[in-house]
Amino acid sequence: MKKYAGIWLDRRQAIVVSLISDRHSADREQQLVENIESDIERKVRLSGGSRSRNTPYGPQEIAVDGKMEDRLKRQLKVYYQDIIKKIEDADRIYILGPGEAKIELKKEIQKKKEFASKKLHVETADKMTGKQIAARVREFFGR
Repeated sequence: MKKYAGIWLDRRQAIVVSLISDRHSADREQQLVENIESDIERKVRLSGGSRSRNTPYGPQEIAVDGKMEDRLKRQLKVYYQDIIKKIEDADRIYILGPGEAKIELKKEIQKKKEFASKKLHVETADKMTGKQIAARVREFFGR
């Protein structure tokens, strides 16, 4: 059995299209479309930082920015790991989407040893519906 995975993603959501075909019959191909939400918080206001008498708000802004960035990195890592769990058994992987999320996901995938032998292709694409994504994935894999 062969499995191909196509992923459209941005930092809010990912749509994973899996094409599963039986080796004996091309007619028995299955298509599975899954939606994964990122659960990344927007515009979080964190308290913390330190203040001094002369610059009451300066150092606080720096400390909060660092905390917010660390939190975002942790949330993105969890999001990318959720996506990777869905495509672990794929033979070939096709990633598309706007922005930097597709490149960040590619880097996370390349860190894993079990993905070293798998073919991986990344492409830029605008916002698409689920049906458009599925059609693009089928076209890419020649299905």
